Amino acid sequence: MDILQLIDRLDELLDAGVRVPLSDKVAIDEQAFMNIIDQMRITIPREIKRAKEVEAEKEQYVAQAHEEARRIIAQAREDAAKLLDEHELRTAAEERANQITQRAERSAVAIRRGAEEYALSELQKLDEQLAALQAVVRNGVYTLGATHQVADVEPEVAEEADDHAPDSETEGAADAG
Repeated sequence: MDILQLIDRLDELLDAGVRVPLSDKVAIDEQAFMNIIDQMRITIPREIKRAKEVEAEKEQYVAQAHEEARRIIAQAREDAAKLLDEHELRTAAEERANQITQRAERSAVAIRRGAEEYALSELQKLDEQLAALQAVVRNGVYTLGATHQVADVEPEVAEEADDHAPDSETEGAADAG
């Protein structure tokens, strides 16, 4: 039986008691009253003990909740710090990557410019060499052409000279005859 039921029984006992005339007093069954009091003496310590246990459990739950809250807050701070570090690392890595990319682009432009300048220089040298070689070829063609014309003219001159010159066989035959 719990304490509230015992209090209800005391209330019923009081209601069932006899009123003393001309006073505020009520006469009740002493034995029933003492029985309820004895039960209260037994029940109250149990109820108090149970209340203390409930209070202790409540405090334990509250302490666990506070500890869990502290742990969650510490984890959240750690996670936030880690994310901040990761963010800072990512930002630093992105900046470093941008620097490397810019340096590579500048280097590529410089290399391309250098390659173009080298190619232009070599092509100009080759053009000069080709021009000189072309001049040599033209001179050779001109020389051979002139020699060929002279050679063509010389057989004609020789033929003309042969036409005007006495034939040695005819001369020999004329001399013999």
